[in-house]
Amino acid sequence: MIRLPVLLLLVFATPLAAQGTMPPAPYAYTQLEDPAQEAAARDLMHTLRCLQCQSQSIADSDAPIAGDMRHQVRSRIAAGDSPDAVRDWLVSRYGDYISYEPQVSATTWPLFVVPAVILVLALLLLLARVGRRRAGGMGGVDA
Repeated sequence: MIRLPVLLLLVFATPLAAQGTMPPAPYAYTQLEDPAQEAAARDLMHTLRCLQCQSQSIADSDAPIAGDMRHQVRSRIAAGDSPDAVRDWLVSRYGDYISYEPQVSATTWPLFVVPAVILVLALLLLLARVGRRRAGGMGGVDA
């Protein structure tokens, strides 16, 4: 009878023991030696969203995955990749959500079109209401 709770405790405690055992990636907190490459990497990091925090860029986040992503950005830029190539690689790996500057694609076009459609519909509704009031006010009460 006691074996079942102990077994359940071990099963649920195993993932907890596995967390936090990996050291941070080498470039997670270390800057590149070339100032121009580091500036390009930092500019790019401020435009990429941390997948764990979701409200911080990978430059500002202390989450382990953000450190890994900073390492990837710095490693690829040090290897000669352009910031756009690194962004494209990260978007292909993690999806459009990672970028604070999404590109128009088959999956993101509603983000760009729907607000414009709502704005046009709101303006049409406003013009229709103002037009009805003017039409009702001109043929109204004689003084």
